[in-house]
Amino acid sequence: MKTNHTYSFIILIAILLFCFVLNISLGSISIPFSEVFESLFGTTQNNTYNIIINKVRLPKAITAIMVGSGLGISGLLMQTLFRNPLAGPFVLGISSGASLGVAIVILGSGLFGGIFATALISKWSVVIAASLGSFLVLLAVIAVSHKVRDTMAILIIGLMFGSITAAVVSVLSYFSSPEQLQQYIFWGFGSLSNLSWEELLIFFGIYAVGLLLSIASIKGLNSLLLGDNYAKSLGLNLKQSRFIIIVATSLIAGTITAFAGPIAFIGLAIPHLTRQIFKTTNHKILLPAVFLFGAIVMLICDSIAQVPNSDYTLPINAITALVGAPVVIWLLVRQRKMMF
Repeated sequence: MKTNHTYSFIILIAILLFCFVLNISLGSISIPFSEVFESLFGTTQNNTYNIIINKVRLPKAITAIMVGSGLGISGLLMQTLFRNPLAGPFVLGISSGASLGVAIVILGSGLFGGIFATALISKWSVVIAASLGSFLVLLAVIAVSHKVRDTMAILIIGLMFGSITAAVVSVLSYFSSPEQLQQYIFWGFGSLSNLSWEELLIFFGIYAVGLLLSIASIKGLNSLLLGDNYAKSLGLNLKQSRFIIIVATSLIAGTITAFAGPIAFIGLAIPHLTRQIFKTTNHKILLPAVFLFGAIVMLICDSIAQVPNSDYTLPINAITALVGAPVVIWLLVRQRKMMF
């Protein structure tokens, strides 16, 4: 990291810690900051607060950090790989594959009778179905990436995979009951809650592998910004770099979709927000900055979605767009041009 960005990172880390504590504090029952700190360090005497924090709000806050940072990094990887400011973490059809897997489990009984009825009993069935759907699309994209040399062709093929899966989901929806459709729609809203510590551990393991692959891709990402020919002249193995970037994005975005649902906006907007503020295209700076910004924005959005001092919880997908989109529009209008 360059020295002139050190203070920016210190400020971002401080904001992240504040948002983390604030997110745990807010909810249907407000918990004082002092109690949150005491519970986190295992010294609180209030057993009710301790249960709420450790079993509900702490896992949710950690999930928010992983989801926000993961989607932001995935979006950054895709925008750099395709050199397209409109590319996001789900541009390869990963989210569509996950949605198809979940649709088969939830909506499939409309076509196949009661075969999938027992699957609805377990939340793991939805997670496994989403993971398998993402994985199958990943295999297809990897196979294509070995056959096709043009990066833009991979982008178009990814969009076609998305169209195919959307068409299948539409057919399943047509034969489904209103109750099944409602359940599928609720999954599509996205959710950061209801993850146990065991589920969170599995989530973190896959997320960490994708994150490490992203870090390993930094040199290749910086080279790709200057074009394929220039990257080759620097000795970059384009096929290998492209493969690592695709796998890293698929692991992170696919796992997030499986555990938290298809959460929109963050992956597309956070990289642009970061570039506007840091004024750089160097991924050694952008990657950790996007990690922090994504985590902060997701924590803020989740805090708003909880509707403090209320029993209502708003769809996280709606909040991410309503809160974040105006900020990005304002930044782009203010800067008058997009850094890319």
